[in-house]
Amino acid sequence: MNKSELIDAVAAKSGLTKADTERAFKGFVESITEALQKGDQVTMIGFGTFLVRERKARTGRNPRTGETIQIKAANNPAFKAGKALKDAVN
Repeated sequence: MNKSELIDAVAAKSGLTKADTERAFKGFVESITEALQKGDQVTMIGFGTFLVRERKARTGRNPRTGETIQIKAANNPAFKAGKALKDAVN
């Protein structure tokens, strides 16, 4: 399912117009992004948690040349599924 299919599905289930649903979806994504940029977690009980995981600097290898390279530390967004979502999928 891509973004437009998701918007169509949510619009059909909620009774909102596609335009209203798209605006709500954009607001949802922007709000989560802003919270993660501040270092906060976004927890939706039963669904899951959006959080930032720190990846430490490490040594890697260039697959073309075999040369050893240094990979910088980075912050990566992550999603941890909640129990209700896990149960629904299994």
